[in-house]
Amino acid sequence: MTKKNIVLCGFMGCGKSTIGNLLSRKMGMSFLDLDSYIEKKEGKTIAQIFEDSGEAYFRQRERETSIELSTKNGLIIAAGGGTLTFPENVAVFRQSSRIVLLHLPVELISQRLKNDTSRPLLNTPDKEAVIRRLYQQRLPLYRSAADIIVDASLSPLQICKNIMAAL
Repeated sequence: MTKKNIVLCGFMGCGKSTIGNLLSRKMGMSFLDLDSYIEKKEGKTIAQIFEDSGEAYFRQRERETSIELSTKNGLIIAAGGGTLTFPENVAVFRQSSRIVLLHLPVELISQRLKNDTSRPLLNTPDKEAVIRRLYQQRLPLYRSAADIIVDASLSPLQICKNIMAAL
């Protein structure tokens, strides 16, 4: 593999953190969750950042963090659900990383996220409609960003095996 990092992308709830942790152990690389990294740097949760400073501020922090992380080696990075919907973030990560889409049907995502209250974009009365709308907007962007697409409805171990085989 000539690129030095692996970036996992996909819709919220597709398993990026779970797969990233497991894959990092299997490949001897360090795992980093982009949203958690931003939370630590800001001293706030993503929800608090959205509430206090707005989505545009968060997206700017996300862009700066993407640039910072793309200069490092040996990372498996779980990108936030919106990170790779921005062409500038895709371009930055493409320079240093293989981008892997964890693809999951919208029905499974809705099921996984139905009781989730931690995601600011889903704090609405009609969570299902928001999930479907965002999914339809984001999936084509994820597909165009990805070097590799894997089925994320399988077991975490099988997903990791499929990613390693594809790399």
